[in-house]
Amino acid sequence: MFEQLLEKIALGFDTRHIPYMVIGGQAVLVYGEPRLTRNIDVTLGLGPDRAQEIIEVAASWGWRVLADSPFVHKSMVLPCLDPASNIRIDFIFSTSDYEQQALERVRRVPVGKAQVSFASVEDLIIHKTVAGRSRDLEDVRGILLKSPSIDSDYVRRWLEEFDRSLGEPFLQRFEEVRKSSQPPQRRSP
Repeated sequence: MFEQLLEKIALGFDTRHIPYMVIGGQAVLVYGEPRLTRNIDVTLGLGPDRAQEIIEVAASWGWRVLADSPFVHKSMVLPCLDPASNIRIDFIFSTSDYEQQALERVRRVPVGKAQVSFASVEDLIIHKTVAGRSRDLEDVRGILLKSPSIDSDYVRRWLEEFDRSLGEPFLQRFEEVRKSSQPPQRRSP
């Protein structure tokens, strides 16, 4: 069912020229270890001032909108539910420089009749590191084990920027996960 929803999102947004990228657990399935996920997280290259447009698109797909306009403008998230599958789809509005750059770096992956835009491996690592929950950090570890040749300079640059702007040790968190995902060094006899 996830594949059908991702295909619908891709075809619908591509037709409307709405920039987007799939993040979260669905993107982890592309780059990391398979795991159970019950929702779809989609970052949009739109601000919340265009929420009504996305509400109309979701309604045209038969999805139920789970929040009102004030919630969307405050949280920057439009939660929806596909009643046929009971799968939740969260649309995240964004206008930050980082997100705009990340939207230019998407990886297009064939799903059904569509090319779905997934966050790049580096941007997924950044998102998961900033979220910082234990599940997110396990996802980062799995991604690093499966995709060891990432653009670490890009990841570090943005995490340093978030360290400064948000006052949290994101880069340190990433380095700790990166270190724990490397195989142990063999000692010479």
